[in-house]
Amino acid sequence: MDEPQASSVSVFFALGATPSPDDGHRALARLYDGDIAPLTSRIDTVAERLGATERRVAASVAHLGLAARLWSCALGPAALSGRFPDLRAENLHWDPRRPAPEDLWTDSVELLAGTAARIRDVVQYGHLEPLAAAIRRDTAVSARLLRGNAGSALAGTVRQLTGWARTHGRPDVAARTRTLAAELFDHHRLHDTGAPHGPGFRRSTCCLYYRVPGGGLCGDCVFDSAPGAAVRT
Repeated sequence: MDEPQASSVSVFFALGATPSPDDGHRALARLYDGDIAPLTSRIDTVAERLGATERRVAASVAHLGLAARLWSCALGPAALSGRFPDLRAENLHWDPRRPAPEDLWTDSVELLAGTAARIRDVVQYGHLEPLAAAIRRDTAVSARLLRGNAGSALAGTVRQLTGWARTHGRPDVAARTRTLAAELFDHHRLHDTGAPHGPGFRRSTCCLYYRVPGGGLCGDCVFDSAPGAAVRT
């Protein structure tokens, strides 16, 4: 998928074109191997920006944002062209200080087959599972909540893609998006994160955003109204 088309969906679907001039980009494989300093810095930044007093809330929000980027950069191109950029952890570099799309950059020019199996291998197994483990090394946050974030991020990607397809008269893109999403959600670690597995998705867990001062509930929240401060998910 070329850059203009990616950006027409959302900046979340685009990759940065060049690395940070000060070597701020680091291969995500390093993070997963134990170098979590950039992740710790990112969570600190999110906590400060949100005014979150609970670190697990900032960790969840930071995780959800990166999960959405990873799904979008794979599923978007796959639905539009049948291939997606090489997002494998050793080739995909992250600069936690920069906003999308400059935060992610790949040093590989290879394009991968846009099948659900390949996306699952690269994104779910290659990123989201080790990312969740890295988050939990930094912060005490529920593994089930992080799986819910992964499902919510996938559903949000589906929602944006199908909306773009409807606006641009591309029923083929909408159909491929739904097919890929159905296969991805069929995995046992995503299947119970919420339902239905499409634009109307509603989570079975809470990302904790309601605990941010003035945060409220997300559109796919499991709650109908914000619970009391004593409630934990």
